[in-house]
Amino acid sequence: MSHNIFQHASVIAKELSESVQQVDAGQIEELIERIVQSDAVFLAGGGRSGLMIRAFAMRLMQMGYKVHIVGDTVTPAIGARDLLLIGSGSGETQGLVSMARKAKEIGSAVAVVTVRPESSIGKLSDAMVQLPGTTKEQNQDILVTVQPMASLFEQSMLIVLDAVILRLMEKSKLRSNQMFSLHANLE
Repeated sequence: MSHNIFQHASVIAKELSESVQQVDAGQIEELIERIVQSDAVFLAGGGRSGLMIRAFAMRLMQMGYKVHIVGDTVTPAIGARDLLLIGSGSGETQGLVSMARKAKEIGSAVAVVTVRPESSIGKLSDAMVQLPGTTKEQNQDILVTVQPMASLFEQSMLIVLDAVILRLMEKSKLRSNQMFSLHANLE
């Protein structure tokens, strides 16, 4: 039985490798510029995409960026010099579309990690990283995957955003051991 687990894991790793190789490096660099130029980065996503966004927010905070998760009780108002980064496979989740519209009204920059650049959030975005994958609403017509629902998108988002962290570390000449000073210490 455990042999099947390793086979599944191997297929998932292969899918992930194929997925991230299709990402446009220019889109990544544009997202990085938006992050660097912003006073603060506000992050939002629903479900598993939201968990991946939270993981990215943690690393940004550990690098010294001012970050906020939309919806947390201590999240302040977004301002015109801030960035709202949304993770949404479909780009159509109603609450996230509303957030993007509100941020644009305020004058904030909006960025999205999505499967669908033509989506409502995609059209509102100043920067976008398109990932191959499927959304929970779609059949597997964008990238064939053995995984359920939007798993490949969510995993790819985590990997790509971790690569963004590595790129930010290179640009700022920051090493991992330097980031531990901002690691949670009340655990």
